[in-house]
Amino acid sequence: MGAAALALLLGCASAGRMPLGTTDAAVKAQLGSPTSRTTVPEGERWLYSQLPSGSEAHALSFDAAGRLVRIEQVLTAAAFEALLPGQLTEAQALDRFGPPLRVERVARFDGDVWTYRFKVVNDLRLAHLHFDRQRVLRQMLYTDELPLLADPRD
Repeated sequence: MGAAALALLLGCASAGRMPLGTTDAAVKAQLGSPTSRTTVPEGERWLYSQLPSGSEAHALSFDAAGRLVRIEQVLTAAAFEALLPGQLTEAQALDRFGPPLRVERVARFDGDVWTYRFKVVNDLRLAHLHFDRQRVLRQMLYTDELPLLADPRD
């Protein structure tokens, strides 16, 4: 793993432990630039994602004065289970969860499937969000992420 990738992974791991009240400048100095930034009525929401290597993405909410007021781990079973087909667009998914682990197509669906990795206790799971050609969520499926097995030739 390269130094930049390691720094990113370590930075994301500590995003969930930033003290409330920290200024946005101090957060950026410690964690670097966020994966994404969104303006919200209260101020700004910064997302620090561990994907594609990890299974967490932390949303840090700042008030209008630039102070950290809330931290939320957004890649959770509850967050995905709360999604309703027809009520989420690709743009909203990017704002809420950040970029997916991968985007692909499957034979029996006319659109893109966005896959996110998350944990349930210590088990890695995958949420597959199916977006139609209008970029609207139509269905979701869940699978287990199987661990990589050692090469039997070793």
